[in-house]
Amino acid sequence: MQERGNCVIAVGPSRSDWPRDQTMWCVSLALLLVVAASGAAQAAGSMTTPRRGPSATLLSDGTVLVAGGISPDGFSRLASAELYDPTTETFSSVGDMTTPRHWATATLLSDGRVLVVGGEGPGFLASAEIYDPATGTFSPTGSMSTPRAAHAATLLTDGTVLVAGGETFAAPPLASAEIYDPVTGTFAPTGSMSTGRDGHTATLLTDGTVLVAGGFFNNDVALASAEIYDPTTGTFSITGSMATGRACHTATLLTHGTVLVAGGEHFLVPSPLASAEIYDPVTGTFSPTGSMATARGSDTATLLDHGTVLVAGGINFGFLESAEIYDPTTGTFFPTGSLATARSEQAAALLVDGTVLVAGGFNSQSKALASAEIYDPARGTWR
Repeated sequence: MQERGNCVIAVGPSRSDWPRDQTMWCVSLALLLVVAASGAAQAAGSMTTPRRGPSATLLSDGTVLVAGGISPDGFSRLASAELYDPTTETFSSVGDMTTPRHWATATLLSDGRVLVVGGEGPGFLASAEIYDPATGTFSPTGSMSTPRAAHAATLLTDGTVLVAGGETFAAPPLASAEIYDPVTGTFAPTGSMSTGRDGHTATLLTDGTVLVAGGFFNNDVALASAEIYDPTTGTFSITGSMATGRACHTATLLTHGTVLVAGGEHFLVPSPLASAEIYDPVTGTFSPTGSMATARGSDTATLLDHGTVLVAGGINFGFLESAEIYDPTTGTFFPTGSLATARSEQAAALLVDGTVLVAGGFNSQSKALASAEIYDPARGTWR
């Protein structure tokens, strides 16, 4: 395994860590005992379990499902999951996943259930499962034809889910893609991408197609290429390339239909990017926009209710507590309040009231964080 700033790139038959920055630090035994003894609701701002790289999914009732990740020992994958209730500002445990997972995807389905796919469990996983908010439990569903992690999953307009790319056993990144049908609970193959990639992004565009951008191939320089998936034909086609190859970046659909692609890493060695680009689906091209004040990768980007984008945390040769706002009307980033805790590989979700939940991750003091923070766009502050 090789490490590059925010992304660990596996060069052997397996991965043993999350692909975003990979030096690990100890959490005190006392903290572990407190977490193990809890299991019910915790104080506001803390999860029941420290998690590095969990998923966070806003459910139909306004709560947030946080699932999986890596435990404080820095190696063990978690099967546990919990719910954040914004009315009480507390987390509480729910049923465990059937399989421990990290580097999986979690997608809210049209019927309010959550599809969790792939990841590392032990080994790379082809299995998938469904979380049912009505029962608070996970149950297995159909498996993919190919085990994969660090893939992308996108809910399509017809209610099916596109799963594309990712890593698998001792092989270059995958170009293959599959479609999950929630009616039948099965996966079926669809057209393959022109290039295998992992650490990429996949963004549903307003016309129902999907923009796939960047990522790594063969553990080398990040890809600048991008392609479009058309659900009507089940095929991918090349579109304009980014000015800069990037992986571990963010991609955010803006309110007027363009896509903001920001930050990430360029090379296998640490190379965080501050630059950002805008993809225009009308012209099929990327164009530069204002750069962030701080280069960062493995951060989170969240579209706020008024159309701006909150970029928070991440890593840049050190863990970041800083955050900034992208304003699409001016094409510029400007600073906003900083996180109380520097963190990378955190999860983020826009809440119903327009605030943003950021939870978990890790930093130089901890292999996995249990803490969570709320960003208030009206005040530009965290609590």
